Amino acid sequence: MEVNRFILALISLSCLFSVSANAPPPLSNASSPASSELYDMIEVMSESPSPFAFDGTTLESIDDLLSILPGGVDPALQQICGNTDHPVECIIATMPFLDENAPIEPLSILKAGIKAMDNQTKNALAEVTKLSMDPTTPKTIVPILQTCIDVYNSILNSDQKSLEAISNHNLVQLSTELGTNVENVLGCDNAFKQAKLESPMKDMDAMLANIISNTLTIGVDMVHF
Repeated sequence: MEVNRFILALISLSCLFSVSANAPPPLSNASSPASSELYDMIEVMSESPSPFAFDGTTLESIDDLLSILPGGVDPALQQICGNTDHPVECIIATMPFLDENAPIEPLSILKAGIKAMDNQTKNALAEVTKLSMDPTTPKTIVPILQTCIDVYNSILNSDQKSLEAISNHNLVQLSTELGTNVENVLGCDNAFKQAKLESPMKDMDAMLANIISNTLTIGVDMVHF
């Protein structure tokens, strides 16, 4: 129960700092008994004004959040995610995908991060495909949405190559694929900017970009075969 309450705090703060209420992070798709309740509470709490009050504690920064970490959250996960550019998103994204039997170390968190990236990308791909097939979508927008589809497929392809690189203990290939995704994730938003339009995928892309940034940091700076 304490861990679930902590996760709710993480999600709420992340939504306030990074993601809009229209794009809940990948944890909402986790197959836990509380996932439906989590999803509902994300929508409610993400509308709260900042600073966010949780259980009598005012959370204005990540440091405030880390100060209330319960003992049930592995300190190794806190430390590794704390060394990324987006520590809150790191914890949110990786927790549902961590192997219970694997030690909490950079490699296991990297694998979980790639799985989270894959999950977020598939969600974005499903959404943009739906938009492209919607008869009410202006025809001038469809080619831009196709660009987004290509971008997400490229990320999914790089995810698989990243996992292969891990299996082969190939740090050069791993760094290349993770770095490629940093550029790939900008493609959809850039296509809309060139058309002087606001991307309907910007919130999902923002969370995806944070996950990609974190996996690059962990993969390049912390993983050693």
